[in-house]
Amino acid sequence: MSTPLLVQALAALSAPALAGAAVLGLRLRRADGAAADREARLREQVGELEARCAELERTASCDPVTGVWNYRHLQLTLDREIERARRAEQADQQEGPHPLAVLLLDITGFDAVIAEHGRARANAILRDLAQRLGMEIRRSDTLGRYSGEEFLVVLPDTGAEGAAHVAERLVWSVRRHLLLDWSSGPREGRRANGNGLTAAAGLAVLPTDGTHAAVLLRAADRALTEARAAGGDCWRAAASSRPLDGSDAERDRSEKPGSLSPCAGEDPLTSPGISPLPATMAGPSDVLS
Repeated sequence: MSTPLLVQALAALSAPALAGAAVLGLRLRRADGAAADREARLREQVGELEARCAELERTASCDPVTGVWNYRHLQLTLDREIERARRAEQADQQEGPHPLAVLLLDITGFDAVIAEHGRARANAILRDLAQRLGMEIRRSDTLGRYSGEEFLVVLPDTGAEGAAHVAERLVWSVRRHLLLDWSSGPREGRRANGNGLTAAAGLAVLPTDGTHAAVLLRAADRALTEARAAGGDCWRAAASSRPLDGSDAERDRSEKPGSLSPCAGEDPLTSPGISPLPATMAGPSDVLS
């Protein structure tokens, strides 16, 4: 066979192959495009599922009335922070875990609010107050509703003195918080003797008052019972957290001007000769321990 005939034969044979290759390439490109579209849709669906899961997790961890963390989240947070304190102890080779404080806060006076405004508005007032209390602690701290009008605050890297400052500030904030005004007219001024709400607080510190969550909570609850027995509107520390000389932290500060706890002295906002003191706002950089 001559060369021209051979070239013609090869060209005739290669034409279908080239056409088939072109068709195959087109199909492959279409398949790649379809796969990319499916992958994009799958990623979008995964993103939606993750967002829904995050929302469900947040909803499951939040108290529906106050909007702060609920009891379940508080338990998990306390267990996690205790474990973190123990790991920090091993890493730093200290004699004991890093300090960690828990604070139980019980608000009284809501029966009168319910009688005056009804349950729905009282819940709104409780939510407003809980959000205010959340502004009085650091970002690293955790505030949640423990039960009823009881709140628990978990204070990582905070010793007895730092927890005492937080307790004073929260008790002060409850007493002086301006409640929601439901009237259509001008907002009424602050009552001379506060808003009718008071708080009692009990605090316990790791490892002085215990090294497990249940033990710490029992110690804080006993301290809270002492604060209630003292008339409320004050705080008490667990017995093991008090100074060995028999004087507690409240008595140590009772002679200092500007004490925020009436159990420790007069209210600086009602005592003559002492100008009102604004509540201290806690930020992420505050160091309470």
